[in-house]
Amino acid sequence: MRAVLLPRPAPLALQRRGARGDEVTDVEALLLAHADPDAGPAEEAALVAETIAVACLGDQHLWQDVGLGSRAELSALMRRWFPSLVQRNAGDMKWKKFLYRELCARADILVCKSPSCAACSDRPACFGPEP
Repeated sequence: MRAVLLPRPAPLALQRRGARGDEVTDVEALLLAHADPDAGPAEEAALVAETIAVACLGDQHLWQDVGLGSRAELSALMRRWFPSLVQRNAGDMKWKKFLYRELCARADILVCKSPSCAACSDRPACFGPEP
């Protein structure tokens, strides 16, 4: 398998890492807990996880902050490296929201304002196509 070549996260996200490093660590751990050992070397999985985790600190859509051309490209990257996590995102929630929702679920923190996402007023912002 060839090496993974990912763009570097936006400079602003890298600057934020100092103040929000715990978030990066948490997102990396979540991703690596779902890493597919058959996708490639563990070092590459760690690089992909770190890149995505740092990009989560950016202000744009995650696929943009990772430096990819579309959400579909990010989804393909996620399917390759973290397929069991992709299976958990059965509703096609936007990736950054999904990752943080997973972190909150691990910590028993309720994210949606409503008891179910189907009734949540933020549903259009979380699911579906990019604006």
